[in-house]
Amino acid sequence: MLCALAALPILPLARPALAAETLGFGELYKSFGVLGLEFSDKVKRLTGQEITIKGFMAPPLKAEANFFVLTEIPMSLCPFCSSDADWPDNILVVYLARKQTFVQFNAPIEAQGILEYGSWTDPDTGFVSQLRLREAAFDTA
Repeated sequence: MLCALAALPILPLARPALAAETLGFGELYKSFGVLGLEFSDKVKRLTGQEITIKGFMAPPLKAEANFFVLTEIPMSLCPFCSSDADWPDNILVVYLARKQTFVQFNAPIEAQGILEYGSWTDPDTGFVSQLRLREAAFDTA
């Protein structure tokens, strides 16, 4: 009994680190109105934190890109083929922490990274995003 009590202070140290919170495409936005899409309270709460989200990799804009677009459903074409396209409500940009080999557009993946929201223009590519993961990586689901 004394041995068991002596081990109690060590038990909290043995717990695994908390896993990143999961976010789904249906949880990205609260509403859509005349001013456009409004980010959900969950997105606002998780901003700056590591999250995971499952989806599909849209075909990259260029082979050596350090980012890709994660989509809710498989897309065989880039979601920005039209210059006047509005920001779709079922995508986010994933900026990789290190280069990874891209996968087929219909292969499910799980991306993990630091969540950011709000309009931002990539200074290297001019690509504009509303929602993104930074320092990200992905695995096939």
